[in-house]
Amino acid sequence: MNEMDGMGWGNPGAPRAAISRSTLASTPSARWSSEARFFDRIAEKLAKDLRPTDPLTVARYARPRRPWYNKERRFQLLGDLRGRRVLDVGCGEGSNAVLMARFGAEVLGIDVSPGSIALCQRRAELDGVAQRTRFTCAPLDTVELPPGSFDVIWGDGVLHHLIPELDTVMEKLTGWAKPGALFVFSEPVCLSPWLRRLRMNLPIHTDATPDERPLEAPELALLRAHLPGLRMRWFSMLSRLDRYVLVQRNYERSPRPRRLLSDLLGLIDRAVLSVPVLQPLGSMCVIYGRTHSPSAPPH
Repeated sequence: MNEMDGMGWGNPGAPRAAISRSTLASTPSARWSSEARFFDRIAEKLAKDLRPTDPLTVARYARPRRPWYNKERRFQLLGDLRGRRVLDVGCGEGSNAVLMARFGAEVLGIDVSPGSIALCQRRAELDGVAQRTRFTCAPLDTVELPPGSFDVIWGDGVLHHLIPELDTVMEKLTGWAKPGALFVFSEPVCLSPWLRRLRMNLPIHTDATPDERPLEAPELALLRAHLPGLRMRWFSMLSRLDRYVLVQRNYERSPRPRRLLSDLLGLIDRAVLSVPVLQPLGSMCVIYGRTHSPSAPPH
């Protein structure tokens, strides 16, 4: 994938929703430095045992058949990626970018962590997709790309790190997207303060940076202001227990009984979280929609 040059981005003219501010007192540059150090440490650990993507993983997401899993649902939404241009926002260690490139997309990944970007490049080389990927290290709110460049905007747990800049970031992303481009994000969302307090007291370890928090109602309103057709699918009620069910959190390599138990948890979640009043019991959301195009509704 050739480096894209050019500057500027479009203004979608969306009405502005009020955005709640977190308790962050640090400046953006201090937060980016803190987050970069956090994810650099994770990348350093992952780099010690870096291998090509497991063929079972490739097969799973090439033909996603279990929409009760967050990531399989997202790859269902993507559909045929051949020849499509994807922006992976907060690309992390690169596993998603590499999968999408293996399925035929041209992918630009952006992340604030230099260690993660180096890991992405190594992963792309190992998987033979270096020609269809490019990775850039920068805070998202400082990046400049040509308008109307991407068919897909993808983010995996990134928007909740950008809450103070979310309006500016969404304005940029919608400007970089083509008309009818698909936006697909997976984000922690919490609409109930008491549920958040309960989850924080559960003995379930999560890798979280000091400044992050889930998206809340004001942020969701802001996202809808930029993408009026935005839709949400809730996940991670009982399936939060997968970390205890699956071997090393790996579905594909876990024994069949463990996979069946994981499937059961996911199916229960799917049934319960399809009831609107019960949806806040989920902790993760697949958030998706398209920029305006009458011929390209969300899936």
